[in-house]
Amino acid sequence: MISTAKQLVRKAGVTRERVASVRMCCERHALAAMGRPHKRYIGRILCYHSIGQSAYGVNDVTPEKFRRHIELALEAGYRFVPARDLALNGGSEKDLAITFDDGLRSVLTEAAPILKEYGLPWTFFPVSEWSDNRHPFNDDDFVLGWRDIEALLAAGAEMGSHSATHPDFGGIELAQMTDELGGSRDMFQKRLGFAPETFAIPLGQSGNWRTCAQKAAHDAGYSIIYAQAENTRPDGTVPRTFITQFDGDRIFKAVLKGKFDTWEEWVW
Repeated sequence: MISTAKQLVRKAGVTRERVASVRMCCERHALAAMGRPHKRYIGRILCYHSIGQSAYGVNDVTPEKFRRHIELALEAGYRFVPARDLALNGGSEKDLAITFDDGLRSVLTEAAPILKEYGLPWTFFPVSEWSDNRHPFNDDDFVLGWRDIEALLAAGAEMGSHSATHPDFGGIELAQMTDELGGSRDMFQKRLGFAPETFAIPLGQSGNWRTCAQKAAHDAGYSIIYAQAENTRPDGTVPRTFITQFDGDRIFKAVLKGKFDTWEEWVW
């Protein structure tokens, strides 16, 4: 019966990704309208992925919307600071930082010019093997290559690691964790001449990181571990607020008020 139901769902064109996307859209609109603001005394780190790469689904924000987010924050009196500053000292409630996960090429082609225009600091976390041309995408230009990363670093962006292959650390063994964490640093050292000391957890929710992963990351040489959740983040990690394609003016303003601080991305 269950198998038959799944077949019917697939024939109807209902995919796991589609269900997750619809649920995310509904949840974010509902929380923006009815969620309770959370008083905040420290800065907030925003987590983006792609800017203008629609194939990246709910993780993609249009360039126009990204620019609008910056304008809304500035109009509300926020100042943009490096993510590392907030990770180390918390900052003030009117401090914001911008980060990008996965190392997608639109960070170079779309996001970087906008950030340069406003003179804002920012941080990105590429996946080392993806940048080494071993990735799951059909388009070789979908992710940042080594020359792209070098150009961003030369322009002043800060870089951390997002692992070697982007696994779910909540479901892998310690040996693989060690390979992912240390292997990524080794690859960056080989290709770029330095090994990053900051790490952004792939997926980044409460179930994607365990105590053993935290220890393995520190043993590998990482001093700062960023999550992709706020109040529900794993112990010992730095909070970040996930931004989605659904986040227009009303939702983004709600994000800044803390209405999503107890929210986590749901994947069916």
